[in-house]
Amino acid sequence: QVQLVESGGGLVQPGGSLRLSCAASGFTVDYYAIGWFRQAPGKEREGVSCISSSDDSTTYADSVKGRFTISRDNAENTAYPQMNSLKSEDTAVYYCAATARDGSSLHPKFYDYWGQGTQVTVSS
Repeated sequence: QVQLVESGGGLVQPGGSLRLSCAASGFTVDYYAIGWFRQAPGKEREGVSCISSSDDSTTYADSVKGRFTISRDNAENTAYPQMNSLKSEDTAVYYCAATARDGSSLHPKFYDYWGQGTQVTVSS
């Protein structure tokens, strides 16, 4: 059974950093496309970053480019976004998602499996 569990969210000051984790079970992260999404109150779910199933290529939304880095650790079977220089507009619930499809996408419909989400709040 495929399962994704996010952790690492919390309260951080503007300019600070957080690293979220997405622990996977029931599949190997190295063979799946992994995406990170976020949803702020009253807004649609937004694709933040993703890593391809086939060649480890990464894609970032313009809003986080240069500040967020997505990676995966096959030994831990976990995916991470390292989030630096956080801004108040980064406040949202963050979700990881996975699919066995080839490639990657920032579109939510590309993914088949979702975690429960973890809250990130950027505030002084």
